[in-house]
Amino acid sequence: MNILLVSERLGCSGCINLTRRTLLSVGLGLFLAVPLVSGYVGYRWASNGSFTGGNLPAKLQAELMEQRKEVEQAKRTAEENLAALTMRLGQMQAHVIRLDALGQRLTKVAGLDKGEFDFNQPPAQGGPESGEGTAMQLPDFLKQLDALSNQLDDRGQQLSVLETMLVNQSAQAELKPKGAPTDSAYISSTFGVRTDPFTGKLAFHKGVDLAGKEGTQVDSVGAGVVTWAGARLGYGNLVEITHGNGYVTRYGHNEKVLVKVGDMVKKGQAIALMGSTGRSTGPHVHFEVYFNGQAVDPMKYIQARN
Repeated sequence: MNILLVSERLGCSGCINLTRRTLLSVGLGLFLAVPLVSGYVGYRWASNGSFTGGNLPAKLQAELMEQRKEVEQAKRTAEENLAALTMRLGQMQAHVIRLDALGQRLTKVAGLDKGEFDFNQPPAQGGPESGEGTAMQLPDFLKQLDALSNQLDDRGQQLSVLETMLVNQSAQAELKPKGAPTDSAYISSTFGVRTDPFTGKLAFHKGVDLAGKEGTQVDSVGAGVVTWAGARLGYGNLVEITHGNGYVTRYGHNEKVLVKVGDMVKKGQAIALMGSTGRSTGPHVHFEVYFNGQAVDPMKYIQARN
């Protein structure tokens, strides 16, 4: 290709011969130069903040800062929620441990079968599979977590009341006279009217006599407080125990007293050794039971040992 150049001012003309290679070189240069120049101009304008229609980089930067703040806030909220859930989980675990211990005590107090109520193992559950089910959403999970926490609190209070009732019942059972003061004896005289062994006349016998070997251990038939421990007219060496709820028991004619006034005694505890002190014809324990100040037949309490 030939290009003719004419200049009126210089009064001459010229001719430029453009080959195909030259045209390709020029086109390639223009193709590379345009984006480079555009990029450079854009960079300069962006650096100077001189875009037409507003300061776009500043807006983008502000939006990025706002989004970064939102992300940080969401992160803090998630961490706070996780910490709250962890604390709630710890509280519930403490509740479960307390309920397990309480349940074990109740099982023991109530005399239940440990195999039936084993608080060291989860309760048996089962059933046929009913499809894949649906995943629990976070709001539903939090709602059920709160409900479970409240339920644990309620059950803990109820079990505490039940424990108090059972302990009271157990204590009452320990206090009430039951059984014989000795197993190594036989009944030599019953409650009621009998012939007095010293006068030969009819007289009312307020207790039951259990004859045995001198020195045989005499036990309390119920828990209580010792209100007499020593010699008493007609009884010889006497031990008297007040059990509460109107019950008092007496153990007479002992060779030796093993307790003193004010002692707390348990059911089955040794309180004396059998003897024949006082108004007695031989080694035995004179056993009396009083209810609300009246002497009652000890036989029904002796027979209730089981």
